[in-house]
Amino acid sequence: MARMTKQELLEKIFQDDYKNLKGKKLRMTRIRVPGKEVCLAHVISPSQVCIYQNLGLHIGVHEGEDHTGEAVGMIRFTPWEAVVVAADVAVKSADVEIGFMDRFCGSLILTGGLSQVQTAVEEVVRFFKEELEFHVCEIHKS
Repeated sequence: MARMTKQELLEKIFQDDYKNLKGKKLRMTRIRVPGKEVCLAHVISPSQVCIYQNLGLHIGVHEGEDHTGEAVGMIRFTPWEAVVVAADVAVKSADVEIGFMDRFCGSLILTGGLSQVQTAVEEVVRFFKEELEFHVCEIHKS
């Protein structure tokens, strides 16, 4: 579907009335209707210290643990509550830890060894595509 300009959208919505409304103040309200989508799936490895610190992944670990240099998997969902299911699938499919999970924004960050994080992200994307019939994106790696 091609993107519409603001002008084209207003003309389509108001059709004949658009000429009478032109130049007057119009109030537009944007809403977001979340679909069933995995809109980001990315694996970073090995992560640099600055990535871990900026994501806050070094906070709250057990004394003596050092997770720097581990891989980071990031996945984003709509609807946002789907992140809870994704976290469950991820930890059951590979030896990964949940670095961050936000059910109000749909963000999930996984940490662990590269092959484990990659396996977890792949399994989450597969599960959401095949079992839950979500629209999914490609998994990117860096």
